[in-house]
Amino acid sequence: MKRSPLSLALLGLVCAGGLSACAQQPAQQTSQPPAPALSDQLVMATLWMQTSGEYAALSHQAFNLARRNLDRALAAADGQQRPPAIVVDVDETVLDNSPYEAWLIASGENYQSDTWHQWVDKASARAMPGAKAFLDYAASRGVAVFYITNRRADETQSTLRNLRQVGFPDADEAHFLPRIESSDKTARRQRVAQSHWVILLMGDNLGDFSAGFERASAEARRAAVEAQPDAFGSRYIVLPNPAYGAWEGALYHNDWSLDDAQKASARRNHLQQWGGPETP
Repeated sequence: MKRSPLSLALLGLVCAGGLSACAQQPAQQTSQPPAPALSDQLVMATLWMQTSGEYAALSHQAFNLARRNLDRALAAADGQQRPPAIVVDVDETVLDNSPYEAWLIASGENYQSDTWHQWVDKASARAMPGAKAFLDYAASRGVAVFYITNRRADETQSTLRNLRQVGFPDADEAHFLPRIESSDKTARRQRVAQSHWVILLMGDNLGDFSAGFERASAEARRAAVEAQPDAFGSRYIVLPNPAYGAWEGALYHNDWSLDDAQKASARRNHLQQWGGPETP
């Protein structure tokens, strides 16, 4: 339908008035989305641990290597007076706590000792891939299994219940050494070594092997490893854990009091990045 000149004029006035009214309206404030929780950075690590075949493969690889090293040591044990033993860490070495990490992500929470204690009390952690087969094999060879963990002493019974539920050998107080005062495991390892011949140690953290690896910075920890590479894969067997550990504390120079923004910044500042494509 063809519009008349009058209708076009009226339409122009309406549009002009509308535009004027719109111009007089205050601009809408766009709210910024909330900053993501620090625990969101756990997503990829936790997904890798829970879903990837590569994570399971690395765990099996560690326990297969431990079995070969155990056999080799036992075959060369002529004259050894003390009974043989192995020392294993608990968390992310023989027990998988990734559901706790997943809960942190879902709830937007950071690690807290009270929520961790509640998780431990459930005694529902699963065995790491390959852990039960290896520990059963060690026990069948007459090798004692000692669990040296930095779980607290008041978590002993819950942890032992969990170890028994997954069927691990030597899941008793005589073979379980929790953290009493210090997180340094040196004295507890020495206690086992006084009565047993410790063939190998397994853990996900450098402190599971020697306090000499515990340095103030990430660079110093890396250098300490590079200084004795032959120890790994022989006496020391490392399990993968990209979710947490002393390696993270080293990024903050062990200052865990930093707030979330400071921790996120420290993490990014340690990234070694490519300079990017060259501009033409």
